[in-house]
Amino acid sequence: MALNELKLPIQIISQGDAARVRRELKDLDDFITQASLRQPGTPLKTLPKTSRGLTDFAAVNKINLLDNSDREKAGNSLDELISHAPVVHISFAVDPSAAFMAKIATWFRDKIDPLILINVGLEPNIAAGCTLQTDNRYHDFSLRQHFLDQRQMLMAKIKEKAA
Repeated sequence: MALNELKLPIQIISQGDAARVRRELKDLDDFITQASLRQPGTPLKTLPKTSRGLTDFAAVNKINLLDNSDREKAGNSLDELISHAPVVHISFAVDPSAAFMAKIATWFRDKIDPLILINVGLEPNIAAGCTLQTDNRYHDFSLRQHFLDQRQMLMAKIKEKAA
Protein backbone atom coordinates (compact mmCIF):
# COMPACT_ATOMS: atom_id res chain seq x y z
CA MET A 1 0.00 0.00 0.00
CA ALA A 2 1.53 3.31 -1.09
CA LEU A 3 1.65 6.26 1.26
CA ASN A 4 -0.74 8.26 -0.94
CA GLU A 5 -3.33 5.44 -0.63
CA LEU A 6 -3.08 5.38 3.17
CA LYS A 7 -5.88 6.77 5.33
CA LEU A 8 -5.44 7.74 8.97
CA PRO A 9 -8.15 7.30 11.58
CA ILE A 10 -8.61 10.16 14.02
CA GLN A 11 -7.03 8.08 16.83
CA ILE A 12 -3.64 8.41 15.13
CA ILE A 13 -2.74 12.07 15.65
CA SER A 14 0.97 12.18 16.47
CA GLN A 15 4.14 10.38 15.43
CA GLY A 16 3.97 8.65 18.81
CA ASP A 17 0.48 7.32 18.05
CA ALA A 18 1.66 6.02 14.67
CA ALA A 19 4.71 4.39 16.30
CA ARG A 20 2.47 2.78 18.94
CA VAL A 21 0.21 1.31 16.25
CA ARG A 22 3.30 0.10 14.37
CA ARG A 23 4.61 -1.61 17.52
CA GLU A 24 1.23 -3.23 18.12
CA LEU A 25 1.17 -4.50 14.55
CA LYS A 26 4.67 -5.96 15.01
CA ASP A 27 3.59 -7.68 18.25
CA LEU A 28 0.57 -9.17 16.50
CA ASP A 29 2.76 -10.34 13.61
CA ASP A 30 5.22 -11.96 16.05
CA PHE A 31 2.38 -13.72 17.86
CA ILE A 32 0.89 -15.12 14.65
CA THR A 33 4.32 -16.23 13.41
CA GLN A 34 5.06 -18.00 16.71
CA ALA A 35 1.62 -19.61 16.73
CA SER A 36 2.22 -21.03 13.25
CA LEU A 37 5.56 -22.52 14.36
CA ARG A 38 4.40 -24.10 17.61
CA GLN A 39 4.04 -27.82 18.12
CA PRO A 40 0.50 -29.08 17.45
CA GLY A 41 -1.30 -29.77 20.70
CA THR A 42 0.66 -27.27 22.82
CA PRO A 43 -1.42 -24.60 24.51
CA LEU A 44 -1.74 -21.35 22.61
CA LYS A 45 -1.42 -17.99 24.32
CA THR A 46 -4.29 -15.60 23.86
CA LEU A 47 -4.17 -13.24 20.92
CA PRO A 48 -2.68 -9.85 21.89
CA LYS A 49 -5.27 -7.15 22.44
CA THR A 50 -5.39 -4.51 19.77
CA SER A 51 -6.05 -0.87 20.50
CA ARG A 52 -8.78 1.14 18.89
CA GLY A 53 -6.08 2.92 16.88
CA LEU A 54 -4.89 -0.31 15.22
CA THR A 55 -8.43 -1.63 14.77
CA ASP A 56 -9.59 1.60 13.13
CA PHE A 57 -6.40 1.83 11.03
CA ALA A 58 -7.08 -1.68 9.71
CA ALA A 59 -10.75 -0.89 9.07
CA VAL A 60 -10.27 2.38 7.15
CA ASN A 61 -7.47 0.87 5.04
CA LYS A 62 -9.32 -2.46 4.51
CA ILE A 63 -6.49 -4.50 6.06
CA ASN A 64 -7.01 -8.05 7.24
CA LEU A 65 -4.79 -8.26 10.33
CA LEU A 66 -4.72 -12.06 10.10
CA ASP A 67 -3.25 -12.00 6.58
CA ASN A 68 0.58 -11.98 6.46
CA SER A 69 0.88 -9.87 3.31
CA ASP A 70 -1.66 -7.30 4.57
CA ARG A 71 0.23 -6.97 7.87
CA GLU A 72 3.52 -6.57 6.01
CA LYS A 73 2.08 -3.89 3.69
CA ALA A 74 0.52 -2.07 6.65
CA GLY A 75 3.81 -2.18 8.57
CA ASN A 76 5.74 -0.79 5.61
CA SER A 77 3.14 1.95 5.14
CA LEU A 78 3.35 2.90 8.82
CA ASP A 79 7.15 2.98 8.66
CA GLU A 80 6.97 5.29 5.65
CA LEU A 81 4.33 7.45 7.35
CA ILE A 82 6.43 7.86 10.49
CA SER A 83 9.52 8.89 8.54
CA HIS A 84 8.00 10.96 5.69
CA ALA A 85 4.64 12.43 6.75
CA PRO A 86 4.40 16.20 7.27
CA VAL A 87 4.57 17.09 10.96
CA VAL A 88 3.28 20.14 12.82
CA HIS A 89 4.35 20.87 16.39
CA ILE A 90 1.75 22.70 18.47
CA SER A 91 2.49 23.86 22.00
CA PHE A 92 -0.23 24.83 24.46
CA ALA A 93 -0.14 26.29 27.98
CA VAL A 94 -2.02 23.22 29.30
CA ASP A 95 -2.52 19.70 28.04
CA PRO A 96 -5.37 19.74 25.46
CA SER A 97 -8.24 17.27 25.69
CA ALA A 98 -8.53 14.33 23.30
CA ALA A 99 -11.73 15.78 21.80
CA PHE A 100 -10.02 19.11 21.12
CA MET A 101 -7.03 17.39 19.48
CA ALA A 102 -9.40 15.31 17.34
CA LYS A 103 -10.99 18.54 16.06
CA ILE A 104 -7.56 20.08 15.39
CA ALA A 105 -6.37 16.94 13.57
CA THR A 106 -9.55 16.79 11.50
CA TRP A 107 -9.12 20.42 10.44
CA PHE A 108 -5.44 19.94 9.51
CA ARG A 109 -6.22 16.77 7.55
CA ASP A 110 -9.11 18.41 5.69
CA LYS A 111 -7.34 21.68 4.91
CA ILE A 112 -3.61 20.90 4.78
CA ASP A 113 -2.72 17.22 4.20
CA PRO A 114 -4.68 13.99 4.90
CA LEU A 115 -1.56 12.35 6.40
CA ILE A 116 -0.34 15.22 8.59
CA LEU A 117 0.82 14.26 12.08
CA ILE A 118 0.55 16.67 15.00
CA ASN A 119 2.99 16.58 17.90
CA VAL A 120 1.73 18.36 21.00
CA GLY A 121 3.95 20.08 23.52
CA LEU A 122 3.45 22.08 26.69
CA GLU A 123 4.76 25.60 27.08
CA PRO A 124 3.25 27.09 30.28
CA ASN A 125 4.78 30.54 29.76
CA ILE A 126 2.48 31.34 26.81
CA ALA A 127 -0.50 31.86 29.18
CA ALA A 128 -3.19 31.13 26.59
CA GLY A 129 -3.33 30.30 22.91
CA CYS A 130 -0.66 28.25 21.20
CA THR A 131 2.52 28.24 19.19
CA LEU A 132 2.72 26.36 15.93
CA GLN A 133 5.90 25.18 14.27
CA THR A 134 6.61 23.39 11.00
CA ASP A 135 9.95 22.55 9.43
CA ASN A 136 10.37 26.07 8.11
CA ARG A 137 7.89 28.32 9.94
CA TYR A 138 7.09 29.40 13.47
CA HIS A 139 3.85 31.15 14.46
CA ASP A 140 3.08 32.47 17.94
CA PHE A 141 -0.66 32.75 18.59
CA SER A 142 -0.27 33.15 22.34
CA LEU A 143 -1.81 35.78 24.61
CA ARG A 144 1.71 36.72 25.67
CA GLN A 145 2.67 37.52 22.09
CA HIS A 146 -0.56 39.44 21.54
CA PHE A 147 0.21 41.64 24.56
CA LEU A 148 3.76 42.18 23.33
CA ASP A 149 2.44 43.19 19.90
CA GLN A 150 -0.02 45.64 21.52
CA ARG A 151 2.45 47.06 24.05
CA GLN A 152 2.72 50.50 22.40
CA MET A 153 -1.04 50.93 22.34
CA LEU A 154 -1.34 49.78 25.96
CA MET A 155 1.38 52.21 27.09
CA ALA A 156 -0.30 55.06 25.18
CA LYS A 157 -3.66 54.31 26.84
CA ILE A 158 -2.03 54.19 30.28
CA LYS A 159 -0.31 57.55 29.71
CA GLU A 160 -3.56 58.99 28.36
CA LYS A 161 -5.47 57.93 31.49
CA ALA A 162 -2.69 59.20 33.77
CA ALA A 163 -2.73 62.65 32.14
